[in-house]
Amino acid sequence: MTTSLDHLKQTGTVVVSDSGDFESIDVYKPQDATTNPSLILAATKQPGYARLIDAAIKHAKSKGGDIDAQANAALDRLLVEFGKEILAIIPGRVSTEVDARLSFDKAATKAKAKELIALYKSVGIPKERVLIKIASTWEGIQAARELERDDEIHCNLTLLFGFGQAVACAEAGVTLISPFVGRILDWYKKNTGKTYEGDDDPGVQSVKKIFNYYKQHGYKTIVMGASFRNTGEIKSLAGVDFLTIAPALLEQLKNSTEPVPKKLDAHAAATADPIPKVSFIDNEPEFRWALLQESMAFDKLHEGIKKFAEDGETLKSVLREKLQAA
Repeated sequence: MTTSLDHLKQTGTVVVSDSGDFESIDVYKPQDATTNPSLILAATKQPGYARLIDAAIKHAKSKGGDIDAQANAALDRLLVEFGKEILAIIPGRVSTEVDARLSFDKAATKAKAKELIALYKSVGIPKERVLIKIASTWEGIQAARELERDDEIHCNLTLLFGFGQAVACAEAGVTLISPFVGRILDWYKKNTGKTYEGDDDPGVQSVKKIFNYYKQHGYKTIVMGASFRNTGEIKSLAGVDFLTIAPALLEQLKNSTEPVPKKLDAHAAATADPIPKVSFIDNEPEFRWALLQESMAFDKLHEGIKKFAEDGETLKSVLREKLQAA
């Protein structure tokens, strides 16, 4: 039986699992996987992952320092422990997120990215199998540009909501971007009171514009739609480079046999209505002004950073308690 998930994969879209629950990932046979502090926090509440927390605590204790330094070390190691387990299941790459509190600090973002890559190397995982997730702020994009160029560390620019962010990421030569389709939809529903479906979904329209722009102007950055609210959004983006999908929606696709026709195509995009080229190279003021003009993108970027940082702090509090108990 050919499922909707099979049909989606046949459109050329690479399917990525958006989960920290690696025990459920293999069911859907994704190529890659993505995580974030919120997903890891949810996963750590399951007893089956206690051994990963224990490994992180042991590592942090061996590093020494005060309790806060140990908690930071434990968090980094926990992210890597999850990534290592996920990579034992999937053939591709896992995305691991830099602390959201560093989103406005280029130097600290670069340092943390290198620390995470070094931790992966210490457990036998080469950097080629890791994408470092960084928020799509000006500082984050510039950090990613230098990491890609100088250190060959591949980056996934997350919390991306606006066209200007996507342009700056492409110009920075980042490996992959993650436009948040569902969160864009949330903003528009809240602010307009309207209901959107299929191709009318503003999140879907945003990704289509970015995809077409990249193909028209020859950018190699991968477009990976993320943060979906329903399978309709996913089907409307069939054919885009990558889609990262939560297990609940993957299950719906796996249990359906409805066809999923290809909606996006690189060749068609290249010959579609031309989208004028925009540039933010070395122009931070213009980037910030463009972001400010996109109220949705400005609001959701900062809201997302705050939420990821809060979940990271909650996770760190759990680890701090365990360190004190140990």
